[in-house]
Amino acid sequence: MKLRLQIIILFLLAGGASTNILAQTLNSSYFLEGATFRHQLNPAFMGERNYISIPLLGNINVGTSSNIGLTDFIYKYNDPESKYDLTTFMSSSVSREEFLGNLKTNNQINTNFGLTILSAGFYGCGGFNTIELGVKSNSSVNLPYELFNFMKTGMDQEVYHIKNFAANSNNYVELALGHAHEINDRLTIGAKLKFLVGGANVDTKIDQMDIELTGDKWQIMANGTINTTVGGGYYKTKAENPGEITGFDVEKNAGPAGYGAGIDLGATYKIGDNFILSASVLDLGFINWKNSLKGATHNNEPFTFDGFNNIAVDPEDGDPNSVDEQFENMKDDLEDMTKFYDEGKVNRTTTLASTVNFGAEYLFLNDKMSLGALTTTHINKPYTWSQAMAALNMRPARWLDASVNYSYSTFGSNLGWMLNIHPKGFTFFVGSDRMITNVTPQYIPTNNFNTNICFGFNITFGRCRN
Repeated sequence: MKLRLQIIILFLLAGGASTNILAQTLNSSYFLEGATFRHQLNPAFMGERNYISIPLLGNINVGTSSNIGLTDFIYKYNDPESKYDLTTFMSSSVSREEFLGNLKTNNQINTNFGLTILSAGFYGCGGFNTIELGVKSNSSVNLPYELFNFMKTGMDQEVYHIKNFAANSNNYVELALGHAHEINDRLTIGAKLKFLVGGANVDTKIDQMDIELTGDKWQIMANGTINTTVGGGYYKTKAENPGEITGFDVEKNAGPAGYGAGIDLGATYKIGDNFILSASVLDLGFINWKNSLKGATHNNEPFTFDGFNNIAVDPEDGDPNSVDEQFENMKDDLEDMTKFYDEGKVNRTTTLASTVNFGAEYLFLNDKMSLGALTTTHINKPYTWSQAMAALNMRPARWLDASVNYSYSTFGSNLGWMLNIHPKGFTFFVGSDRMITNVTPQYIPTNNFNTNICFGFNITFGRCRN
């Protein structure tokens, strides 16, 4: 399997994003006391009842977020002589100003997948205890404006300086043990210890890429690294150019790629009878990766690049390609644009992407409704993002919770919701922090890639706490 940065990027741009971002339960559940897994947002939150999750179905979360979308890269093709209705931003029918005007300095795509394999929560030892076993997969890519400027503008500009061209993927298994404890009738604190087994990690960075036109070719000087860790993994290299990385493969009988630990901390404080403040810090921790494969550019060896010449997008170029073919050709050209060389194996340590939450809730109508405000900051340079959410929360019946909310983040504004059904004996929840609005026939969002879905089934038992 290839893990070259260029392949990852074009794969994401084409809308086939593999599963990053914040693999946990919904922010929409933060203010719902009956939500089984809201202790993942703040370890000081106590469960309504004891519970045990249905294996593999207790809590499933899949989502993406970005500040760019499909319509930034694919356009209608209004040429009556063409057999295709759509084309990419590389077409001459799309002006430089129209395309580049929609982009940011740093264009990000994040994806996530979270799966709770097994989880249980129960009262004892003076508080509420949780134990969880789950899988997290988080991936991010940062695409600088200047990269697209080079692709679109080409020889109309002779020098380009591309910075912060990066991609990262972190995949691990997590065993977490948590405890929430009421200090008094106002203050509750909580903590969660996490033991981590690394499955795979890829971290690719091009800190600086200088591109200069010399004659009819481009001369490139790059400064970048690629670190890949998968148990039993190895780089494929070119025979004719020793050490140049062309791909990646895994031997049979591959084992864990690393081990680590982490901690979540949280607290809630009740002011009077109706106002609750809360805060949490999640995923303070690390993973030590063993036998990580290291690659790097040869900083003192400039190389030539022909440019993006293989993409037929206009009639004068010959028969125009379909959108899929155009992206495939872009991927091939991007592969030729960077060169990484195998530098052997190293042990390295990476920190987890941490999250900080601050919440405030005001309850009214005998606690049947509440207004909540939540700020979230996800710290993971250069993929750091933040969000502010306002929520209306309702509890029309003892066994039913619901929330509707509006949020604004680094990636734009979103509507969210959650429905939580929790009579005695079981719970079922479903919701989304980022609703899909417009999609293609293939169900790919046409605007920013901002969407997620979370749902789960769990068994509850014991006396209701409230």
